[in-house]
Amino acid sequence: MKNIYGLIISVLYIGLVIGISRLFTKAGKEASRKFIHIMLANWWIIAMVFFDNVYVASILPAVFVVVNYLSYKYDIIKEMERDDEPKNKQTLGTVYYAITLLITAIFTFGIWHKPIVGLVGICVMGYGDGFAAVAGKGIKSKEFNIFGSTKSIAGSLTMLIISIIIISGALAYFSISYWFIKSIILAVIATVLEAISPKGTDNLTVPLAVTLITYLMVM
Repeated sequence: MKNIYGLIISVLYIGLVIGISRLFTKAGKEASRKFIHIMLANWWIIAMVFFDNVYVASILPAVFVVVNYLSYKYDIIKEMERDDEPKNKQTLGTVYYAITLLITAIFTFGIWHKPIVGLVGICVMGYGDGFAAVAGKGIKSKEFNIFGSTKSIAGSLTMLIISIIIISGALAYFSISYWFIKSIILAVIATVLEAISPKGTDNLTVPLAVTLITYLMVM
């Protein structure tokens, strides 16, 4: 029953996030997108509390791979999609997000049995990457282009700082040895990957790499 409760609470939480995101559309579509991007990372906490079965933990991520792709193609969840550029120039970032959740769930709930490492990777993607995009657009700073991806100094510094806070907090809470040094290493890796990953692929590279390296550090 615990897993069933987890599914119900997960659906309610995701619905609540999408519902609240509509309030942010007054500030622009990008604001609602980033609100969803950041807040959905918290789903992992729900998963850790309620799920002890990898198949159940993988249900919603698998469903949202399909839902997010259909939304990308047909603009079903408008709060989640861009409308400021042609469809053929938009990225599959939201689809990559769901794929990442699915892969991470399979490995951390099933193969490794260490959901904590998934928490680190997913929250760095949600909060670090999410606030980096907000800072990059809101704070004027020098921009740079790597592999066709335009980033800013303000965005990258925000990514680094938020990542350090998230990772060090998680590792310290779970009493991981040398947690601060490890958090610095992981945060730098996450920041570099976020800067060089083009066309929304940072939603794949950042969380998957951080999750894998965290696992290698704490196993």
